[in-house]
Amino acid sequence: MSPILFVKFFATDAGSEPVREWLKGLSAQDRKTIGEDIKTVQFGWPLGMPLVDHLEGGIWEVRIKLGNRIARVLFVIDKHTMILLHGFIKKSQKIPEPEMDLAKQRLKTLRGKQ
Repeated sequence: MSPILFVKFFATDAGSEPVREWLKGLSAQDRKTIGEDIKTVQFGWPLGMPLVDHLEGGIWEVRIKLGNRIARVLFVIDKHTMILLHGFIKKSQKIPEPEMDLAKQRLKTLRGKQ
């Protein structure tokens, strides 16, 4: 079975990939869990709750349970590609504004490159 979506990391103008860097700082088990959930989205798109939720504009989130913590990976769909904009460990019920603002800024940068 081939994926419905390709997965790509957002890259800054300097060439760094913030989500990849964030993932490298997590434990191997956390990376595996996040990877499996992203793969579920990649092969099962479109999906809804509880795994995927639409936030605003073109931004979606993968909702990942890591034991007693919750991770979020914010992404956008561009044609047949899931572009991972931002990842973080969630500490409150609502997505913190700075996290959302960062994803929006990266989306704006991405759209400026197209």
